[in-house]
Amino acid sequence: MLLRKVWESLSGISSSSNSNTSNNSRIWQSTTSTCNFGSFDRLPEDVVGLILRKLGPNDAAKLCVVCKTWRQIVVSDNRLWIQFFQSNFVWDWDSIFFSETQLCYDHQLSLMQIYGYRVKVPGAIIVDGGSGYCKFGWSKYPRPSGRSATFLEFGNIEAPMYSRLRHFYATIYSRMQVKSTTQPIVVSIPICHYDDTESAKASRRQLKGAIYSALFDMNVPSVCAINQATLALYAARRTSGIVVNIGFHQTSVVPILHGKIMRKVGVEVVGMGALKLTGFLREQMQKQNIYFESLYTVRELKENLCYVALDYEAELSKDTLQSYELPREGLFTLSKERFQTGEILFQPRLAGVRAMGLHQAVALCMDHCHAAELMSDDSWFKTVVLCGGTACLPGLAERLEKELHELLPMYSSNGIRVIPPPYGVDSAWHGARLIGSLSNFPGAWCMTKKQLKQKLRKNH
Repeated sequence: MLLRKVWESLSGISSSSNSNTSNNSRIWQSTTSTCNFGSFDRLPEDVVGLILRKLGPNDAAKLCVVCKTWRQIVVSDNRLWIQFFQSNFVWDWDSIFFSETQLCYDHQLSLMQIYGYRVKVPGAIIVDGGSGYCKFGWSKYPRPSGRSATFLEFGNIEAPMYSRLRHFYATIYSRMQVKSTTQPIVVSIPICHYDDTESAKASRRQLKGAIYSALFDMNVPSVCAINQATLALYAARRTSGIVVNIGFHQTSVVPILHGKIMRKVGVEVVGMGALKLTGFLREQMQKQNIYFESLYTVRELKENLCYVALDYEAELSKDTLQSYELPREGLFTLSKERFQTGEILFQPRLAGVRAMGLHQAVALCMDHCHAAELMSDDSWFKTVVLCGGTACLPGLAERLEKELHELLPMYSSNGIRVIPPPYGVDSAWHGARLIGSLSNFPGAWCMTKKQLKQKLRKNH
């Protein structure tokens, strides 16, 4: 009766499709004898597609049991399921395609099966805890549901690591109003302990172990812990490249190949982060006798007025005066401070810092990647992905790309592309969301308490 009703609504289309019927009917002739569904078995393929699209994914999947002919079309017509994906996941179809083809371990599934598994995935809690700010929410939502200032609320460095983490995660669960025992969790591991030395490896193991212990003691069913740089790279729909993370206190340049950080190649670190830029802008405002209430005021002005000049010397001669109004504080007007603040990333000496510029650190990392000869060609490290709040400054990606082309020789600079933060300040969170929504999640991505104990026993 459902099919008859749909067919009646589409009956006008069949007459316009008569010219194509002879070609399409061959598909059905071979299976007519196995079906007992009457004239529906001999419908033209384009009409079948229209019926399936009108029914929607759930009813289309149920039609697999109607007859062999319909089952073949429903299962094998990937175009049909691509349309279902695009209509049900409008905001990130490209990311879904990337994650299921590049991150999923099982590539034998049809699009119909992938769709079905994704619908049934329970979802996960996503927690991206940076040194400055923390973002948290559900993997089934298109954006974080909450944020908190990590450095203010969880910055008690006197407390043991386990106690800090336990308090941190307990607070997140409380704010999300969800029990820790209900859902798996995907957490980002901060970019720290950069070296490939034994002491650095031990520090990373200690941090990861403390994260697992804190969460499993809260009876979380399973945990997926991944480095922030890798998550930001996934958000840009890449598995290999160089991630430039401008953190709260410092900037790290991280080479990643097939989702794994290449610490043996070398992670470059620049002692210049978001806090230094905010402090520099504060000093420039004080020199201009511009009054402000707090550092938060300066940060707001940095995020809304500052940018990175493509040519610093040429920008000095331009009129860059612009104003921005903050609620309850009034109107603020900045001029050269707008681009001088971001310039200290490339010329740290302007802020009195003895360090190499951002472009020099990225170029050095690329030189190390080229010398390591990890792949037959150098294309894997020529994609540079920016992440972090300060990385969202307008013009930063274009300036860095320009500097790299000028600094590196032709064979290294050819093909370099610098990508701005794909999801702004939430890039790492969105990379975690891709994992938490995979058709095979939690699967091999997560670790249970039992698996952790077995791993520790084996290592011991």
